[in-house]
Amino acid sequence: LFRLLYIHRPCLQVMEAMLVAAVTATISFAMIYFSNDCQPLGQDNTEEYSLQLFCADGEYNSMATAFFNTPERSVRSLFHNPPGSYNPLTLGVFTLAYFVLAVWTYGLTVSAGVFIPSLLIGAAWGRLFGILLSTITSSQSIWADPGKYALIGAAAQLGGIVRMTLSLTVILVEATGSVTYGFPIMLVLMTAKIVGDYFIEGLYDVHIKLQSVPFLHWEAPPTSHWLTAREVMSSPVTCFNRVEKVGRIVDVLSNTSTNHNGFPVVPGKICGLILRSQLIVLLKHKVFVERASSRLSHRKLQLKDFRDAYPRFPPIQSIHVSQDERECMMDLTEFMNPTPYTVPQETSLPRVFKLFRALGLRHLVVVDNENRVVGLVTRKDLARYHLGKDGLEELHLAQT
Repeated sequence: LFRLLYIHRPCLQVMEAMLVAAVTATISFAMIYFSNDCQPLGQDNTEEYSLQLFCADGEYNSMATAFFNTPERSVRSLFHNPPGSYNPLTLGVFTLAYFVLAVWTYGLTVSAGVFIPSLLIGAAWGRLFGILLSTITSSQSIWADPGKYALIGAAAQLGGIVRMTLSLTVILVEATGSVTYGFPIMLVLMTAKIVGDYFIEGLYDVHIKLQSVPFLHWEAPPTSHWLTAREVMSSPVTCFNRVEKVGRIVDVLSNTSTNHNGFPVVPGKICGLILRSQLIVLLKHKVFVERASSRLSHRKLQLKDFRDAYPRFPPIQSIHVSQDERECMMDLTEFMNPTPYTVPQETSLPRVFKLFRALGLRHLVVVDNENRVVGLVTRKDLARYHLGKDGLEELHLAQT
């Protein structure tokens, strides 16, 4: 929320990224300098590139191994290094510092995610848990290798953040190359999801709400059965005729107050639906004639013309239409969708919701008893309704 409100300028975003990098480097060097966890380089050492920082010859720094290696290599080290490679204090301090820095770093305007850092944090405290189990008991032979606890800790940390179960189990089993730990990983992920869902939604769900993304869940809100299409639709609707003047099409597409993507085609009753992207391609190729009675036989477009413009269709501001061309007419019959999905005004919200989920719709035209357009339902119209603490609530969704 702080970044959305105050750090939205590019210069501030760059300065924040530089600040986070400087603080991260400072904390890393300070922790490595004051760390006294130097391990000998033995025959069983699995480190490909051991970091000696502030340690004597023949030794390597465990804190530097965890902090200054790439996160992927650090995770591998926590999984596979033999017992005794890390002491509990090193892992405890590293886990706390890395967690705080990861929370701060996530959300910066840089290409950084939360997947690998979550694995590293979970592997660190998982290995710490395994070490403490063997330390507080007299017999150390009954406990598994600390690397196994690191694997389970990584699964728990990542599962608690992204709230995935089956897919994450498959990913971790594929990463380890063995199905031996499939059952404990599945138990850990289910537990992490249940415990996490008791307190708050997953990280990605929280960010979907923060960014006001019109995301549809699997089912409509339980208390939305009393809402109808008339109450959730957008109205009035901007419609076009079968043969429309080019100037009006350009004015509608250029209107900055509205950003409609679909337009019903109505010579009274609905007969089709045409998209903004299709209209832009038609304007770009100047598929219009001087009189409405003229034919378009000499101005045929192919499907390739639309495919070449996908997915980054040019903005309407980049298309030049002269004053004489604004008086021309455009026949939309050949390019519109002649069978758009429609629903009556009294259709319930759960039924409309199921249509969007099952058919992957972006627009649903609402008509009256005489098949005339009275409204248009989009994903944003549906996604703004959710079940809150006080019942059914409406969200503010992004306009773009």
